[in-house]
Amino acid sequence: MPTLVVLFNLKSGVSTADYEKWARSTDLPIVNGLNSVQQFQVLRSASVLGSDQPAPYQYIETITVPDLPALFVDIASPVMQKVAAQFQEFAEQPMFIVCNNIQEA
Repeated sequence: MPTLVVLFNLKSGVSTADYEKWARSTDLPIVNGLNSVQQFQVLRSASVLGSDQPAPYQYIETITVPDLPALFVDIASPVMQKVAAQFQEFAEQPMFIVCNNIQEA
């Protein structure tokens, strides 16, 4: 089952509080409500393991998707287009990576 991993930092001038409020109130409930999504979570990175160094990305999203083509149908909806546009206001050049679990191959 594919998992979409999204890595990103916030744009300059965007507050963590504003982004996380939006993520909790809008992004998480709407994306988790899509028929094509099994689970969506947003993770705030803390540090690089074993050091005090900040991680290269402030946020990591994981979206477990049983049917990737169905996700593309869902994200074409007007509601998801609005959510995606709002996300782009917060995120600086997000990287979307499609991953497959090697145990499911």
